[in-house]
Amino acid sequence: MKRNNHSLSFSRISKNILGLTTVFLIVFFIAMNSSAQDNQEKQYLSAGESDPIEMGWMQGFPPPEDKRLKLADGSFFEFPALRYSVAHMRQFMPTVNVSRGIENPPIPFKYKLDENIDTLTFVPWDSDEEMTWEASLGKNYTDGILILHQGKIVYEKYFAALNEVGKHAVMSLTKSFTGTLGAMLAAEGLLDENKTVIEYVPELKDSAFADATVRQVMDMTTALNYSEDYSDPNAEVWQYAIAGTPLPKPKDYDGPVGYYEYLQTVQKNGEHGEAFGYKTVNADALGWITSKVTGKSVAQLLSEKIWQRIGMEQDGYYSVDELGTPSAGGGFNAGLRDLGRFGELIRRKGNWQGEQIIPQSVIEDIQQGGSQEKFAKSGYDKLKGWSYRDMWWITNNEDGAFAARGIHGQTIYIDPKAEMVLVRFASHPVAANFANDRYSLPAYQAVADYLKERSS
Repeated sequence: MKRNNHSLSFSRISKNILGLTTVFLIVFFIAMNSSAQDNQEKQYLSAGESDPIEMGWMQGFPPPEDKRLKLADGSFFEFPALRYSVAHMRQFMPTVNVSRGIENPPIPFKYKLDENIDTLTFVPWDSDEEMTWEASLGKNYTDGILILHQGKIVYEKYFAALNEVGKHAVMSLTKSFTGTLGAMLAAEGLLDENKTVIEYVPELKDSAFADATVRQVMDMTTALNYSEDYSDPNAEVWQYAIAGTPLPKPKDYDGPVGYYEYLQTVQKNGEHGEAFGYKTVNADALGWITSKVTGKSVAQLLSEKIWQRIGMEQDGYYSVDELGTPSAGGGFNAGLRDLGRFGELIRRKGNWQGEQIIPQSVIEDIQQGGSQEKFAKSGYDKLKGWSYRDMWWITNNEDGAFAARGIHGQTIYIDPKAEMVLVRFASHPVAANFANDRYSLPAYQAVADYLKERSS
């Protein structure tokens, strides 16, 4: 294996890569966090002004020169162009399919649309003024929104470059699929969460993961010398990005190739199990573990264990590195209603039309949450009382709500008490969720409260 001791300087990268400023390709799911505070203060085009169809991105045969988006120069993921790209990722990068199968037809949802939802009001964080649910959709650059109540669709809308047959990048929401697959394998006895990673992936014997337990990886309480601070040109995330890009490496590049080789270079910093630290490489490590114990990629596992079994409408797909390894931390893409089906499967504690697809114990383990004390050490000041378990975000609120979350506004938000599943795709110009949480989380609670009252 080629070793990378993080000696490849940022200046050398920038001189040699041509298009490898396309580190956006691999870290698109967490990009722009480097200037999150600055981004908060910038003035961006509104959702209406940045509508990708109105702006004409990639329209025509061929598109005009000034409307073309490219992988090689990173333009495909710069705002406002990203509003087009998130709904067309397969146009720009290599992918691997997640098949829905060919034997069973899609299982349609029943509809009970509720027009009152648009007029619901809430008060955003750090504000004294009410906002309507409908107004919040544009504020958060929503591309698609779906709300299920008791298994029926009560709200469904599409915007920007997304329609009902389209697929959208889910960013780091991908991690919750990876975590769920890992938890399923543990419940089936194929994986022991108390064993160390090295017992499953001996290739990681010289890395920080060697003496971490599978549980610590699943809950991201590993102690890694790994930074995702994009304002730091020497942060490890840049090396991770270059390793994972499917584009050609510079001629003098001598670092790791692919996600797996990069994981072997990650070193330890502190003691495992002491604090929550959100780091994408944990999801890639878990993806490698699940593949080792099953002999299948995460794309195959997701297809066989879930996607083929609950009447999905469409195939999904993952972006991959140059070796064809799926990005288990941020590369999944799917349709809105299919994410709704997955969310409803989780809400029903893994049972789908009488068949137990996911062991109930897995869902109960997710819902119990992780350590709030360890989570509090992570610095998520706006998410007080939250925790993290099996790569799901647990609110620990009165409704027991929990969520899968991805940057730029992706979410599956499940409120068991309200019997609600909410799925949102978005393309907010600021990657970090703090930019939309102030509007989103209180809005979700307003809908949940309304649905609870409607059911009483």
